[in-house]
Amino acid sequence: MLKLHVQNETSKLRAVILGSAKSNGAIPKLEDCYDPKSRQHVLAGTYPKEEDMILEMEAVAEVFKKYNVKVYRPQLIENYNQIFSRDIAFVIEDKFIKANILPDRAQEIEAINHVISQIDPKNVIELAEECHVEGGDVMPWNEYLFVGTYSGEDYSSYITARTNTAAVLALQELFPNKIVKSFELRKDNINPKENALHLDCCFQPIGTNKAILHKNGFLIESEYEWLLNFFGKENVFEITKDEMYNMNSNVFSISENVIISEKNFTRLNTWLREKGFMVEEVKYSEIAKQEGLLRCSTMPLIRE
Repeated sequence: MLKLHVQNETSKLRAVILGSAKSNGAIPKLEDCYDPKSRQHVLAGTYPKEEDMILEMEAVAEVFKKYNVKVYRPQLIENYNQIFSRDIAFVIEDKFIKANILPDRAQEIEAINHVISQIDPKNVIELAEECHVEGGDVMPWNEYLFVGTYSGEDYSSYITARTNTAAVLALQELFPNKIVKSFELRKDNINPKENALHLDCCFQPIGTNKAILHKNGFLIESEYEWLLNFFGKENVFEITKDEMYNMNSNVFSISENVIISEKNFTRLNTWLREKGFMVEEVKYSEIAKQEGLLRCSTMPLIRE
């Protein structure tokens, strides 16, 4: 049996699901793109090639091997995008919560049944149908649970709005011992620089008391200010609009002092090293073209 345990974003990683870029399918039609960044690359003819994305993901698998992390991969579904394992489920404490994902992506969860079958069934939770949630919006941080959401009346008109108020309330009921703090995110179907697809596209805690943050990702300034004060200005790395677009906040922590980051994030990686982090640099710029990066393609199962 798998004994799930995730209390925060940075404790030492023991087991993880890493997505797969194999048999990723054809370049999507414009109307089938789930996010503005993929759309932009389809239009520009720069949509990522499968072989490049496979190489990028295997490099991450190698880093996990180096740190003795047990890595699970989804079973192969022909011609299907299975890169972003964080979207389809997430673990909080000892609970495995299935995300109510965009209907077109429902098959993705079936591809990890070999992992789910090893979990005590009473700890596998499926939220009610009206609760929309994806793992990129959900961040356990010890006694807190940070959740990105969009509660505007025009929610249904945004394919980029992935987590709704009903899901935030459901998570509070599931984890009454946690302080669930939701953040309204800026959504845009067309302009990727004005769109925070998930909370981890504009914020991520690192180490024990630090964070990466992008102000414009938050619709309500006071919510951004709350995070700034919670971590303290001197502990926050503020990213620019271009850095947010390039997914600088979407790094991944193997432990409180080891972070996997994209090698082009020079400003961020320099700051991380100055703060005493060990930075494992990988090339992940092709994956990034689908508006997801290291956190999006990994789903932790066990942290110490």
